[in-house]
Formats: sequence, structure tokens, C-alpha cells
Amino acid sequence: MNVILLSGGSGKRLWPLSNDIRSKQFIKLFKDEGNMYESMLERMYKNIKKVNNQSTITIATSHTQVSIINNQLGKEIGISIEPCRRDTFPAIVLATAYLHDVKKVPLEESVVVCPVDPYVEEDYFIALEKLYKLSKNSKYNLSLLGINPTYPSEKYGYIIPENKKEVSKVVKFKEKPNTQKAKEYISEGALWNGGIFAYKLKYVLEIAHKLIDFKDYNDLYNKYETLEKISFDYAVVEKEEKIQVMKFEVKWKDLGTWNTLTEAMNENILGKGIQNEKCENTHIINELDVPVLCMGLKNVVVSASSEGILVSDKKQSSYIKPFVEKINQPIMFSEKSWGSYKVINVQENSLTILVTLNSGNKMKYHSHNYRDEVWTIISGNGKAIIDGNEQNVKPGDVITMKAGSKHTIIANDELKVIEVQIGKEISVSDKQEFDK
Repeated sequence: MNVILLSGGSGKRLWPLSNDIRSKQFIKLFKDEGNMYESMLERMYKNIKKVNNQSTITIATSHTQVSIINNQLGKEIGISIEPCRRDTFPAIVLATAYLHDVKKVPLEESVVVCPVDPYVEEDYFIALEKLYKLSKNSKYNLSLLGINPTYPSEKYGYIIPENKKEVSKVVKFKEKPNTQKAKEYISEGALWNGGIFAYKLKYVLEIAHKLIDFKDYNDLYNKYETLEKISFDYAVVEKEEKIQVMKFEVKWKDLGTWNTLTEAMNENILGKGIQNEKCENTHIINELDVPVLCMGLKNVVVSASSEGILVSDKKQSSYIKPFVEKINQPIMFSEKSWGSYKVINVQENSLTILVTLNSGNKMKYHSHNYRDEVWTIISGNGKAIIDGNEQNVKPGDVITMKAGSKHTIIANDELKVIEVQIGKEISVSDKQEFDK
């Protein structure tokens, strides 16, 4: 089975745990079978592989999310990188070309496309494989998974099937309605459109070549920023006549707000937190090393991270986005392919960061033009390379690198480093990478 997972998100609605790099699908809030916390991305990947271990999974995403995807799924995962945001049609075309031209998947093969972040159970992943097989053996060009509505939602578009059979031809689509219209659609047998569909690779690539002048994946990638911003629904789905829908009864939750997310959590306190007996339906999610105490709160979410602190009525938390957009500060925490970093102090001409390198990993060999850096090793062992000179490092060692100096650090076991950046122009763009 071939699967494209669409991974986007601005990281605004689940602030302060999310940011522009760590969107909701990367936050580790759910316990797995081993009682370890996992993200929605990890949960989705694991369950697809559980149903079909031979599945080829490709993540369609922006370059800002590549490091965190590699951190959580490993460096062998297939990633179709969008050079810039161009909506879902260009993203899906690019990922489809990636499957054919890079992964060498035949044109007659089918692929399932779905979002990376719904909260679903194992029967959903069984349905994905069933949808894949339906597409592979069907005369229809598009096969959709329609979700049986559990309430008249205003958040979803609706699919109107021809009949009430498990698999039916699609008659028409309806945009996101008000509650009354949603009730009318449901009475007609309408299904939620969750953005899950399957097609043969040649079908989408033939459409793409009619709309876009490109030769192959590399050519399309190089032209990507010139492409029109258009959704897959508008460009393909709503124009296709040979389209069918497979009905699915599923426990489906879109965990896009703190209100819906806390409903799916296994526990009321993550991290250091205390609630007194007067608290009701209150959740604490704390990534800081200091405790959070809640007294007498009802229907409240308290979330604390290095990005900030949120204290909100759960229903009101749905309206967080415009307020978060007004907050202007550097990203304070990020997972990287080699580990993670957390900003612990910001001054006018300096930035102090806690760097954690996972065992066996290393930073890229790089330099900075406008800042000096000082590394203080606080735990673990490894090796530093400064301008080609290698030295072993251990707790207590201090290494200074002047601007222009090429450097990297390699972890033998988990390595924690306090990095102090000093300079009048401290910027993430001030970095030049080298082969080493």
C-alpha cells in the first residue's frame, strides 16, 4: 500500500506547545502500548505499518518540518518537500511525482492520500487499506472515504452519495454548512469529507501535465514557487465524474483545539502539576521544570512551555489563533533530526540554548559569520571538530568558537550542551554548512 500523509499546520491553535515548526501532529501527548508518549505522526505511521508492514509512506510537508519528522520517524522515511506553500493540489502532485520518479512506484499503482493528524482507532487504518484495494481494482478515477457523521458539524464539507450502500457513486459535494443545512444533508445520507481519497498515480500525473508544464519530479520541484495556489478539491475532485465513496463508521476526532484535544487525553496532568479536589474537567500540560498548581478551576486548560503559558476556559481556547499571531518572538523549542534545542535565555547581544544530541547523532559541520559561540558540556560524552581538529569532550569541558570557525559536535551517548551565542546579529539564517 502506498500512502501520502499531508503534514501542514501553522502551530497556532495549540500554542504554547506548538509553534511554526512543531505543529500539533508532532506533540507527544498520547500513551502507546508501552506507556510511552507518542505524537499523532508517530501514532499514524505505526498503525499504517501495523495493518500493512510493506506500506510505502511518504510525508508531504515543508522544509521546516523535515528535521522533526526525521527525529520522530527516522531518516529513512520518504519525504516530499514543498519548497513553499502552494495548497493541496501542487503538494499532492509533487508527492505523486516523487513516488513515481524517485521511489519508482509504477503509474498503474494506487496511492491513498490522507491528513496526518486525525485521532482514529485501528479500524480506520484497515479502511485505508480497503480504500487502496478499491481504487486499484476499480473503473472509477477517484475513490473517497466518507465518514458517517455523528453530529451536524459545521467544520466539514459533505459528500452526497447516490445510495446508502457501503460503496456508492458520488452525486455532489457540499461546502461547509451551518448547523441547519448540515442536518438536511445528513437526512439525505450525506457523509463527512475528511480529505481521504485514493487514485492511480497516472491519473493525477496526467491531470497535472495538462495544467502544469513540467517534465518530471525535479523539474516540478524547481518550478514549484511559480505554481498556482489551488486545492486538490477544486482542481480535481469537484470536476471528476467517475468518482465513488466508501462509507465508513469511525471514531473520528479532529484534535485541532485544546478543547477537543483534552477530550482524547488519557490523563488530566502531563508534567509537573497539582490540582486540588475542587478542580473539575481541568487539564495541566506542563513542559517546564517548575510545578503548576491549580485550585478550584472548572473546564480549564493550563499549558506551559518555553514558548509561553496559556490559561483558558476550554471552549474559549478555540479562539486562540488571532491572539497568538500577535506574539512575536523566536522559536523557543524545536526537535531536530539529531536531537532538540531549548532557548533558556535571551539578551540583546546573546542567546543561551540547551542542546540535546541523541546518542550516535551529530550536528552538520557549519560556521557562522556574525556570532561567536561557546559550548559547555554538562552531561554525556562525545567528540567536537573545530576547523578540522578533533577533540573528545566530557562534562565540564568548555569550547569557544569565533565567528567564521567551522564546527560540529558528535554524541557517543546522549550529550547535553549549553550553547551561548554572542554577537550583534544573531539569526537562524547566519549559517553555512559544509561536507564533513
